[in-house]
Amino acid sequence: QVQLVESGGGLVQAGDSLRLSCAASGRTFSSYVMGWFRQAPGKDREFVAGINGDGWTFYADSVKGQFTISRDNAKNTIYLQMNTLKPEDTAAYYCAAGPGSLRIGVRSRDYNYWGQGTQVTVST
Repeated sequence: QVQLVESGGGLVQAGDSLRLSCAASGRTFSSYVMGWFRQAPGKDREFVAGINGDGWTFYADSVKGQFTISRDNAKNTIYLQMNTLKPEDTAAYYCAAGPGSLRIGVRSRDYNYWGQGTQVTVST
């Protein structure tokens, strides 16, 4: 069982940066594939970025070069550094954990555990 708690969301202006954090419980954190998803009002949840236990990363095309995912296994925490934020990045951001493997899933069903979400709002 893994519990995930996100933090770091907020209201920012276009062009600003934010760093989201996701703290995980559990002693086998390093074996999990971790991901960030987001859901804007009226839209489906979408994959943003993922990182496996070896530190390999994968990004959605929409955020490549703009967002950076990282993990600190000693702190059981992953991060999402979001730069040059745009109004279209406004969404609830969710942290997720999936079975340990090299493959980074991009579908919600690839992940077993989810956080409660943190809201990011980017104003013009």
